[in-house]
Amino acid sequence: MALSVIILAAGKGTRMKSDLPKVLHPIANKPIVEHIINTVQSIDSDTINLVYGHGGDMLKEALRDYSLNWCLQEEQLGTGHAVMQAQTHISDSDDVMILVGDAPLISKETLESLIHAKQSCDLALLTVNLDDPTGMGRIVRDPQSDNISAIVEHKDASPEQLQISEINTGMMIMSGANLKRWLSALSNDNAQNEYYLTDVIAMAASEGKRIQSAQPQWQQEVEGINNRKQLAALECAYQHRLADKLMEDGVHIFDPYRIDVRGELSCGKDVSIDVNAVFEGNVVLGDRVKIGPNCVLKNCEIGSDTVIEAFSHIQDAKVQSNCTIGPYARLRPGADLGEGAKVGNFVEIKKAKVGKGSKVNHLSYIGDAELGEGVNIGAGTITCNYDGVNKFKTDIGDDVFIGSNSALVAPVTIQKGATVGAGSTITKSVEADNLAIARGKQRNISSWQKPVKKK
Repeated sequence: MALSVIILAAGKGTRMKSDLPKVLHPIANKPIVEHIINTVQSIDSDTINLVYGHGGDMLKEALRDYSLNWCLQEEQLGTGHAVMQAQTHISDSDDVMILVGDAPLISKETLESLIHAKQSCDLALLTVNLDDPTGMGRIVRDPQSDNISAIVEHKDASPEQLQISEINTGMMIMSGANLKRWLSALSNDNAQNEYYLTDVIAMAASEGKRIQSAQPQWQQEVEGINNRKQLAALECAYQHRLADKLMEDGVHIFDPYRIDVRGELSCGKDVSIDVNAVFEGNVVLGDRVKIGPNCVLKNCEIGSDTVIEAFSHIQDAKVQSNCTIGPYARLRPGADLGEGAKVGNFVEIKKAKVGKGSKVNHLSYIGDAELGEGVNIGAGTITCNYDGVNKFKTDIGDDVFIGSNSALVAPVTIQKGATVGAGSTITKSVEADNLAIARGKQRNISSWQKPVKKK
């Protein structure tokens, strides 16, 4: 039987106080609704129907890479009305799962549990038990059969019903034929003049249908987001759950409440991560990698036994094993560090290969360059790679020594074993094992008079 999913994502989210549609606000640097779409894809659904409204153009642009049926809800006339916008894409023989678009932490396991529950009934709801269900719709069950018979809103509940802790999440699954029939019978004869999806529960019960439930693995899975405070709370819940998983896999995290993973993080054995580390995109850490405090790593691969000291930033770079980076180092896109290389404090590397065992220890910029093995770059050295229009490359051979405060004006080649004297501006290639010095001659003036302060 085909599985069709409807995601209700048309709400304006006025309490977010933002021009951005609510479902595009980020959790772990990814839109709320994209988390839900990714989870739905993991259960092999056949079609995904996205009901949208406010900010439709922004939503379509953000989700342009996904295959979705776009279902416009021009007027906001309730959850039942929202589902109606997708029914032309639903076959009678489908199983139809309805999900809310503002609960980003819903898991694959919970959705599979809901699908499994539907196999033994006509309609399955996702419910959750809360310590404080105030304001939520209560799940009422038949005391004899345990069949769900109704959802009673808090304001309409009797004193006995208010003691019920099981509440409705708004997520459910049923056959396409039943859904269409019940939708056609919905009425907006109420104070809000809206069509409520929850009314189908009473319809199903009146027909003698079997209505059962599934529950999430953890409560935060079904929590929705309506304001910035709830957004921050679910961000924290998401990050803490990821931290738990990393620690279960053997990663040493100094403080699980101070790590941010905004993408995919893969770790080898005995990795340690100090506080306030941020990982974006796809990051791979080899065995025994140590990440210092306040580092940011994005789309990079770090080899085993590498140490990244505090406040270092690494993006779109590759680092081999046994390297030392930082503190306060920056590896920009295209940086490639060979085994045992060292990049020290306040060093920036961009689109450059640093060979095995080479060192760029202090206060340097190396861009559009290739360094051989065993190279030593003195403090304050820069590769002058840009003439205002074009970029040029600097080639440095094995075992080259570059003295401090040197400027290498590309295109230029420093051949194997050469030495560049400190303070030199190199504009011509240096042959192997030569010493290159390019600086003004020092003069010491004995008769010079120091300036004095005017009265």
